[in-house]
Amino acid sequence: MSVKRYEVRYLVSAKNDLYELLTFLAEKESPDRARHVLSRIRTLCEDLASMPLQGHVPPELEEMGSRKFLELHYKPYRIIYQVTETVVYVHLVCDGRRDMQSLLGRRLLSSDSPDL
Repeated sequence: MSVKRYEVRYLVSAKNDLYELLTFLAEKESPDRARHVLSRIRTLCEDLASMPLQGHVPPELEEMGSRKFLELHYKPYRIIYQVTETVVYVHLVCDGRRDMQSLLGRRLLSSDSPDL
């Protein structure tokens, strides 16, 4: 029996998040640390191709009545994604110590957010 594989796509906003994270860590810590964190986050995202439902609904979104997004964690970083019939869309990668309620509401629940 073969396992269904999903395509993993990063929205432009998630690509921007990764670039900003890489730049921040390279400046504040070290380029090696930045590459390591980026590699780990990408590995988690690529694992979604075979296990897309491994995450959980972010509690902030559940409180707002939205259950269409899931999240994974790597240290303080949160990866927010959405699973469709054949594609996993990575929407957001951020430091979980931020004001997540506002960020998630603005980025994922706004009327101009891509509805997949």
